[in-house]
Amino acid sequence: MISIEFDMMVFKENNTFVAYCPELDISSCGNTVEHAKEMLKTAVRLFLEEAEKMGTIKDILEESNYKKDKSGKWLPPKMIATEKEAGALNA
Repeated sequence: MISIEFDMMVFKENNTFVAYCPELDISSCGNTVEHAKEMLKTAVRLFLEEAEKMGTIKDILEESNYKKDKSGKWLPPKMIATEKEAGALNA
């Protein structure tokens, strides 16, 4: 089983916590922050297991901007910044 690093963002939607992995565009949810994080780890693991079975893991990781280092470890793209912006709509 391949092991990768990934970013995890957690936010709240009403009474549910949503954990999101932007590199792979995978999300999951839970009743608490920790539960949402554990559910996301499970979702990523299942996704990677299935991609390995299908033989598409290399393509998926490359499309997600992961790079292999000299030792063969997959390195994630680096998140540079996250920001909260405000905008106005002209209706």
